[in-house]
Amino acid sequence: QVYLVESGGGLVQAGGSLRLSCAASGIIFRINRMGWYRQAPGKQRELVATITSGDSLNYADSVKGRFTISRDNAKVYLQMNSLKPEDTGVYYCNTNSNGGVDFWGKGTLVTVSS
Repeated sequence: QVYLVESGGGLVQAGGSLRLSCAASGIIFRINRMGWYRQAPGKQRELVATITSGDSLNYADSVKGRFTISRDNAKVYLQMNSLKPEDTGVYYCNTNSNGGVDFWGKGTLVTVSS
């Protein structure tokens, strides 16, 4: 079992910045990919950004140029700049590890006021 704990969410005005952090713990044999997803009220969960063990990056078009994902061993970060009200939602940390199993954190709320 892999456990993920997110931190760094909060309330910020439009144009501001936040940095999310996620730490993985538990029985980890191999991390293939770590990333962030978000779910806005009334919407489905969507990909924000991912980073593979080889440091390949993938971003949603809506966050390109504003968000930066990075990784340090079993921790993953999301630097969010120029935040917009539409970035509001619960942000979930994800890892695909241990032979292709997906694990999820409980989420951290990001609220961007206009």
